[in-house]
Amino acid sequence: MSGDFDAIVIGAGQAGIPLAGRLSAAGRRVALIERAALGGTCVNTGCTPTKAMVASAHAAHLARRGADFGVAIDGPVGIDFAAVQARQRRISGDSRAGVESWVAGMANCTLIRGHARFRSAHEVEVDGDVLAAPQIFLNVGTRAAVPELPGIGDVTVLTNVELLALNVLPEHLIVVGGSYIGLEFGQIFRRLGSAVTIVEKAPRLVAREDEDVSAAIEGVLAAEGVAIRTGAECIRFARGGGGIRVGVDCTQGEPEVVGSHVLLAVGRRPNTEDLGLDRAGVAVDARGYVTVDDGLRTSVDGIFALGDCNGRGAFTHTSYNDFEIVAANLLDGGDRRVTDRLPAYALYTDPPLGRVGMTEREAREQGRPVRVGQRPMTRVGRAVEKGETQGLMKVVVDAATEEILGAAILGPGGDEAVHGVLDMMSVGGSAEAMRRAVPIHPTVSELIPTIFGELGPPG
Repeated sequence: MSGDFDAIVIGAGQAGIPLAGRLSAAGRRVALIERAALGGTCVNTGCTPTKAMVASAHAAHLARRGADFGVAIDGPVGIDFAAVQARQRRISGDSRAGVESWVAGMANCTLIRGHARFRSAHEVEVDGDVLAAPQIFLNVGTRAAVPELPGIGDVTVLTNVELLALNVLPEHLIVVGGSYIGLEFGQIFRRLGSAVTIVEKAPRLVAREDEDVSAAIEGVLAAEGVAIRTGAECIRFARGGGGIRVGVDCTQGEPEVVGSHVLLAVGRRPNTEDLGLDRAGVAVDARGYVTVDDGLRTSVDGIFALGDCNGRGAFTHTSYNDFEIVAANLLDGGDRRVTDRLPAYALYTDPPLGRVGMTEREAREQGRPVRVGQRPMTRVGRAVEKGETQGLMKVVVDAATEEILGAAILGPGGDEAVHGVLDMMSVGGSAEAMRRAVPIHPTVSELIPTIFGELGPPG
């Protein structure tokens, strides 16, 4: 379908679809181009299916702990892995169907299936058809990085996409990468019955977090029988020992681990190398991410980049916020900027970690005098009542100004509870304002004002 449009959106992810909706509702003629499934990573191979698996794994874990709550279960807890996979696929499929229905109802939007490549700054080609528009929006996302590690071509390694497609539960899953994606999958498959080993090159897991938070997360996983090999300086692969041998060369323990399956979770790379960006003159950085300014404009007038492909965020919520920024600025006369938002995310281990703002280490590296408040989940009534006392709550405050700099909540509902701090930070509220809040009892969140009232000395 060749032709001229008012706007072309390349990629039907968490920013591209709502942007197409806003533009088409404003009377713009929009072409929405997608070469794979609508909904992007989140709906198809990310948030939706993985959190469905987290729920199944949690159910299995809780069933095994039945006796802790006075609940008797006859015999061992069984896992129907086919049913687990069918459930996550059904939930993902339902979400994708909802997205497809949404797009189909956009009156001025034409959905085009295929791979788009630039011919010039305002023309793209899709399977021989040439489309033109004064404004083009990129929402092409990222995929799992597969680096050239020794021996990687000699074995079968899985990314998150292939792992979700498995129909047989791994006997022993080796997860290469001890960060967010790797840890989530590691705990999921351990709870579903696989032996799991996590291999991480850094000295500790999730090195982005403060050391106390990282140690607490490692403790959660280790308590469930997940083997953890940090300081893996020479990761390599080979066949043998009845499976896949992964070389780790750690300072302690065996130099190799043998597993039935290997998940590679060592980062992401942008889907930008086959878009013809050079023909449009769009600049990218050394890693291939599209360079954008604070309003998500690229180096070429009229071309914008939203979502993970711009390197300014790596989450569904940051992608959606990219849409909100662009839509507000183009359609509502706004002046919204990427730097207006607070960094916030969650790690969906169980218990989950909710994070907002700076870590203690980041604040100190900026030379800011800080006060830190902290409380273990063993001293949170709601956590004790639920029998989920692993983890901690931590807040960081500027000692001079009382500005709330950040928070980490690792514990039951930590991904939800952290929003109390996030919302206060979003409106510029101080630690004193947080201390004056009157929270609901009994909750995890009720201890947040208490922690702000028990800050340590400046340092």
